[in-house]
Amino acid sequence: MTPEHERRLARRVREFIDTAVIPAEDALDEGDGQRLDELREQARSAGLWALPLPVEHGGGGLPSADYFRLAEHEGRSDHGPDVLGSASLLNARMLASHAHADRRDNWISSLVAGELSVSYAMTEPGVAGSDPHAMRTRAVPCDDGWRVTGRKWFTTGAAKADLVLVMVRTGDEHSLLAVPAGGFEIVRELDVLGAGGQYEITFSGVFVPKTQLIGDEGQGLALAGERLALGRTLRALRWVGQAQRATEMLALRATGRRLGGGVLADRQLVQRLVFEAELQVRSARLLTAEAGGLVAAGERAAVQVSLAKVAAARALETAVDGAIQVYGAEGLTAATGLPRLLRTARAARILDGADELHIESAARRLFRSYQG
Repeated sequence: MTPEHERRLARRVREFIDTAVIPAEDALDEGDGQRLDELREQARSAGLWALPLPVEHGGGGLPSADYFRLAEHEGRSDHGPDVLGSASLLNARMLASHAHADRRDNWISSLVAGELSVSYAMTEPGVAGSDPHAMRTRAVPCDDGWRVTGRKWFTTGAAKADLVLVMVRTGDEHSLLAVPAGGFEIVRELDVLGAGGQYEITFSGVFVPKTQLIGDEGQGLALAGERLALGRTLRALRWVGQAQRATEMLALRATGRRLGGGVLADRQLVQRLVFEAELQVRSARLLTAEAGGLVAAGERAAVQVSLAKVAAARALETAVDGAIQVYGAEGLTAATGLPRLLRTARAARILDGADELHIESAARRLFRSYQG
């Protein structure tokens, strides 16, 4: 993709998010399926559908490096990736590389078309998410497959999922199985700071055939590791997009809000707010670009991804908090969209590994690298 083509495509993605998706966020938060379908059809008509997914299955076929440069704009809204058909990227890549040949093409084509909804279930109640070896969900061999018993939670979109990719214990190892709808029960919907969409689910001896094993038996944690690097990089890019959005809101409010004989932007403390937000957003953008370049090239990037993840979460929190402060009481209302961004900012410090985990693991790697 030429630089000029890249710039034009980035402008189109950003314009679509700002003019079509952000105004519909309230409806999408409420799970308005009809509105989602309408926006997806608009994205298809605009040539923006499934840009990073395989072209042979109906996607745009953008290489990771090219898509990463669009992900910030797409991520200005949490709903952007779902509306534009790229939210399934992690699952599509995992299935393309590791699903059984009898299932692969049908699953991926349906994913790219937006006809198949796939969730990913790894964490469990009462078990630290950073300790997969304490996992309790088990798959016991039987006939030509396994019987799965256990419980998972914080499974995004499980209530509407056609397929759930479930991390299980198979003996002393971990494996990944694809369980179709009907093979699990919804225990309850979990809220994240008041917002729904996360679920606790249970498996009661459900049979899963061998053709629905993803990768090889015992390969589960390796597959999770592959997924994490890409997933964390995408999250960081999207958080930078939302931080940029909040910084723009802060600046527009400060320059447009009259106070006394001037505007809020004349006040030094407000100037500090926009400076700190801009500083963190630009720093996070550089770190995510570095991590994205390495991930796209298939290189090791554990430290870079951790730095990007923590920096993006901090940038989002700083920018949103500053915007709310400049908006005053109005910033606390849902009409501004800022409470939604604040919820994402607070969750960002826990999602995809708590900040403390990233800081500790990156620090250990840094100490070893500086020792030569």
